[in-house]
Amino acid sequence: MARHGWFETLRKWIDGEEDLDEQGKPRPRSKWEDFMVAIAREVEHTMQQEMFTPPGGPTYIPREYLVFLSAADDADWQGEKREGLQRGLYHVLSERATELVGTKEFQTRTFTVELRVDAALDAGHFRVQHIWDTSSPKTIVRPRKMDQAAVAVDTVAVEKEEDEATIVRPRPPKDPLFSVEVRRLGVDGEAAAAEVRKFDKEEITIGRGSRQINVDLRLDGDLEVSRKHATLSKQPDGSFVIICHGANSLMLSGAREVTTGESAEVRPDEPITISTFELRLNNQP
Repeated sequence: MARHGWFETLRKWIDGEEDLDEQGKPRPRSKWEDFMVAIAREVEHTMQQEMFTPPGGPTYIPREYLVFLSAADDADWQGEKREGLQRGLYHVLSERATELVGTKEFQTRTFTVELRVDAALDAGHFRVQHIWDTSSPKTIVRPRKMDQAAVAVDTVAVEKEEDEATIVRPRPPKDPLFSVEVRRLGVDGEAAAAEVRKFDKEEITIGRGSRQINVDLRLDGDLEVSRKHATLSKQPDGSFVIICHGANSLMLSGAREVTTGESAEVRPDEPITISTFELRLNNQP
């Protein structure tokens, strides 16, 4: 089946239509295709529930959707099969989002679908969680004036909390093991000024991060960067290895592609491209 034809067939299945053969009989679906259709329907249902259009404004839809699979199903959806599931969901749901909005102005231009594992789920079950973008700058709220009585009450409450809080002794700083130079690439290929980050542990996580997911090296402002996009680790022999966890691949030296689940050795000063970010490793901080 041609690629375009497969996407059209998937859209029919999501709408409850059958894909008919030359004799007019429904074509059988594999269990993988049935599973993909079920996920796509649930993501679309979430999309419809969360979609809103404020008065006089454009239509908003959550930018990110996490699909949690059982450990057994996650093991089945690996390699090219996993990539096919993510690409299929993204392509069909992107078009479906446009159809849902119709002629209205559409604020959410891009969104991502990521597969995760939930060990509490049974095989054949999944759940979808939407995430509104949390990386956008927040509005600065000017503090309101308070009367002295209110200030006094708040001060007492704070002092009481501080009296009961556990005192954490600060740890002595460690010597950095390596550093990473980070710069943002512009549309015309020009790079912004570089920022150097130093790290005192042998393994760091790289990505956009979120309130629920902390990363050591944060790459803000690009939705093609996953919340946890990569792991960079220093090996016992002094070499470095990077593992891609993101929905989108990363590139080494502009030529070596590292896709989801793959790892590769990284040489010092070798360009690591993650969407619009370029990173360079320095093992002599």
